[in-house]
Amino acid sequence: MRVPIEWLRQYVDLPAGLSTEELTDKLTMLDLKLEEIDHVGADLEGPLVVGKVLSVEKEEHSNGKTVSWCQVDVGAAEPRGIVCGAHNFIAGDLVVVSLPGAVLHGGFAIAARETYGHTSDGMICSGAELGIAGDSNGIIVLDPAEAKVGDAAIGLLGLRGDVIDLEVNVDRAYALSMRGVARDAALGFGVAFHDPAALDVPTGGESWPVRVEDAVACPVFVARTVTGFDPSRPTPRHVARRVELAGMRPISLAVDITNYVMLELGQPIHGYDRDKLQGPIVVRKATAGEKLTTLDGAERTLSADDLLITDDRGPIGLAGVMGGEEVELSDTTTDIVIEAAHFDSPMIARTARLLKLPSEASKRFERSVDPELPPYAAQRVADLLVEFGGGTIEEGVTYVGAVPVREPVTVGASLAARVTGIDISDATAINALEANGCTVDIDGIVLTVTPPSWRPDLVDPYDFAEEILRVVGYDQVPSVLPTAPAGRGLTAAQRLRRRVGIALAGAGFVEVKSFPFAGPADWDNLGLPVDDDRRKQVLLENPLSAEEPGMTTTLLPGLLKALALNVGRGQYDLALFETGRVFRPRPETPGGPIVAPIYGVTSRPTTKQIEALDAALPDQPQRIALALSGDRLKSGWWGKGRRAEWADAVESFRLVARSLNVTLEVSADHDHAPWHPGRSAAFHLDGRHVGHAGELHPRACKAFGVPARTAVAEIAIDDLIAASPEVTPAPVFSTYPVAKEDVALVVDETVTADAVHRSLSGASDLIESVRLFDVYTGDQTGAGKKSLAFSLRLRAPDRTLNDEEIKATREAAVAAAAEATGATQRT
Repeated sequence: MRVPIEWLRQYVDLPAGLSTEELTDKLTMLDLKLEEIDHVGADLEGPLVVGKVLSVEKEEHSNGKTVSWCQVDVGAAEPRGIVCGAHNFIAGDLVVVSLPGAVLHGGFAIAARETYGHTSDGMICSGAELGIAGDSNGIIVLDPAEAKVGDAAIGLLGLRGDVIDLEVNVDRAYALSMRGVARDAALGFGVAFHDPAALDVPTGGESWPVRVEDAVACPVFVARTVTGFDPSRPTPRHVARRVELAGMRPISLAVDITNYVMLELGQPIHGYDRDKLQGPIVVRKATAGEKLTTLDGAERTLSADDLLITDDRGPIGLAGVMGGEEVELSDTTTDIVIEAAHFDSPMIARTARLLKLPSEASKRFERSVDPELPPYAAQRVADLLVEFGGGTIEEGVTYVGAVPVREPVTVGASLAARVTGIDISDATAINALEANGCTVDIDGIVLTVTPPSWRPDLVDPYDFAEEILRVVGYDQVPSVLPTAPAGRGLTAAQRLRRRVGIALAGAGFVEVKSFPFAGPADWDNLGLPVDDDRRKQVLLENPLSAEEPGMTTTLLPGLLKALALNVGRGQYDLALFETGRVFRPRPETPGGPIVAPIYGVTSRPTTKQIEALDAALPDQPQRIALALSGDRLKSGWWGKGRRAEWADAVESFRLVARSLNVTLEVSADHDHAPWHPGRSAAFHLDGRHVGHAGELHPRACKAFGVPARTAVAEIAIDDLIAASPEVTPAPVFSTYPVAKEDVALVVDETVTADAVHRSLSGASDLIESVRLFDVYTGDQTGAGKKSLAFSLRLRAPDRTLNDEEIKATREAAVAAAAEATGATQRT
């Protein structure tokens, strides 16, 4: 809501000398948050005065342009000669003149200059040059009743002044008006408020026949009629200027007045050309497929849930949203029927959104307008139409319906004090509620409070406690830290997840966090088959993006987008990981999908209620994913580097497993998107599949914009944590010498190095570590065979091993490998 300060001061006696910043600070503390302060006209400088055109001489020039050579009286001893390219004024008119030394809107400096054979000693100004509404080619011509020669034009035209732009929450619809902001300003500063709706409104009679068929959708409808209106009269300059500064475009006198009153009171108003109306006005629901051409010239197809204003010919307006073309006010309208009504907020909001037709009226109605305002707003419009456009107000007021009754709410007098921690007396609480417009009945320590008509959001005792706090001041709430309960520290799962993150960070990975949303394009980019379960998403009711309509089922899309973003910014050597949840829909029950029940907030849910809520949630397992691209090891004086490859991804998850003290089984996996067939592996834990690692398929690399041969991996971290012992035994370091032995074993090509490694490691407690250092295939191993060379480190915790113990341990390791994998020792 844009609020011109000059207009605001008409309704509230703000303290003298109050700065705009001080005003906005107070309004912010009253929950009307500041978006921006617009210092309108701050760039205008120098002499800007009212002048009278003494003579106008038209001159045609060789370039085909006709200019006017004018003599203008600006209140000085001699008139000034000014060249002007506009022609919408004559001798005797009062105009706005910027004299040499002035600076106009946009930083345009004025100086005497030679042009078209004359010295132009200033400029006659148009509205665009002064930063106000008007034809950029048309000179502003002033009414002699409002100005005289030599007057300062900046103040006269309201060219300079502050406008504050407020963020209005949905529960403060009253603040979408000068009246509402002024009331809160008066509340904040404790000064007088002058209500523009405090008008004498006649009752009885009928201005125009009206029938409301849905009293719930339209509880109040008021109509007034003005006849003999002169549509040729211009909008008074101060009215047009205020409408413009508030963010709307001046159009014509009648339309500007309806907009002016809407901005002033917060009640949307609509005017009909009475001569175009056919029969009584009827408020009813639309028929599905019914059509209406709105004021913007678009033909709209309506649904049965839309609320219409109709006459005998059919629809003439969308209630609370926009009027129809057939009965709009025009430059020939002399008789006007004024509509001021109260409409159902959800219905207006739905219509505006489905038809993609937001308007100033719908913005107010969907937040709920004061239902008592219609007769006062209609009276205000009628008064202004007569004041500025002539004519008369016809006797009779059409008033259909009744204002909905607000039920009183019982509130403890000490509630605000208890919930805020501030010492608020009962008297202070009562005064604060009454200052907000509430009616308060006192019965001991219990208050019965009836909220004002303009506050539909006040329905709960705690709403009234907040209103009391608004008056007392949010800044008075003490800053008290709660006493921390005796801590139990992190849970076992939290400690283990933290351990995994530390392990990966130590291996050179950087953690990223991405949005948990994905869509069909992500599945296509990953190359997932159409029947892949990962395509089945939990869809969102109101997604941030139509391209990502649901929750993700894998961490890879977000991780690859982060990788691509970094590559696009020149970072090529990357090792990223992400820990987060994925979301898998639960199978539907025979009765359809499980719908989450909605419980109240007055008490803690029961155990059964919590179980019912949990049953409606999707499965949300924790995953960890990583991606590598570019160099894994840099080249330098220390030696040659190497590129990251898919074996690094496999080894990274082995590192994760070791940090959790669990053992992963690794096997080849040739057909699982988005990995490259033949360059990928599957992870198993106790026979259960838990993840994949490998090189990203070339098509997926291209689709996501990441380097070729990028390696990625994803694993179910929940399964690893569940298998991890809660307390990992601390390693025992022996102080005795190590014995080193190498063994070369020949196995079938189908046997994995990991299988041989595990068999060697488990052969004896004396084997401290096993490391693969060579793989050989060739004539010496035979067809279909390969040789794997391992380095064994042998050590006892309590003694130095002798030769017999070393030999026996080595032979036991070879025998264990032979039994597990069919390995033979290479000679």
